[in-house]
Amino acid sequence: MTVATLPGRRSTADIGARIAALDWACLAAELGAHGYATTGPLLRDSECAALIATYDEPAAFRSKVIMARHGFGRGEYQYLAYPLPGTVEALRTALYPKLADIANRWNSALKRDVAYPDELKRYLAACHRAGQKRPTPLLLKYEEGDYNCLHRDLYGDEVFPLQATFLLNDPAGEFTGGEFVLTEQRPRMQSRAAVVRLARGEGVIFAVNERPVAGKRGTYRVAMRHGVSALRSGRRFTLGVIFHDAR
Repeated sequence: MTVATLPGRRSTADIGARIAALDWACLAAELGAHGYATTGPLLRDSECAALIATYDEPAAFRSKVIMARHGFGRGEYQYLAYPLPGTVEALRTALYPKLADIANRWNSALKRDVAYPDELKRYLAACHRAGQKRPTPLLLKYEEGDYNCLHRDLYGDEVFPLQATFLLNDPAGEFTGGEFVLTEQRPRMQSRAAVVRLARGEGVIFAVNERPVAGKRGTYRVAMRHGVSALRSGRRFTLGVIFHDAR
């Protein structure tokens, strides 16, 4: 199978309609209150299966990472190459303007003089001018005992403050454990954790690095990290949709 005929490159024009139909006022409120929000099932089973099948197509990727070699945890992931599979490109393109609006409100709350453009291609052009030209969407694979340490996906000076992860297989019958985990470090307080359980095809949108929180003395920054708890059995696949490119 060649890159041009990978299953994930089929027409996915209706993904934009599915994303537009989400309750974005509710999602923005959840992101503001907790630093994450779930989409409900968004990807179809056939789209999930096609992305899982893509994992075994080397031509679709630019690099592979074995997490244990770098102290990142256990398991592995692969960064997709340009051109991205159709499903991934559609998700990235349709999610970006919705999230850019939220990100700009966050920047205003934090008094940052940064405004994200309303189109992904314009934002990626800024990444490329900054020397960040490698695509960052990735597929991750976990097997029994695998996990992902708490981390942030920062690949250069240009960082878009929100990203998304989609679960590609069924937690009801294909694996146990492997919950998505977030932590927030509040000033002068201990870290607080959240565990997010997703259905197949469901996404979680979350803060990459930090988020604004309103306090008694004004808005302050809360540092965020994310990871995956240990898989107890089976195999788990996820898609990570990151909007800034890498050096």
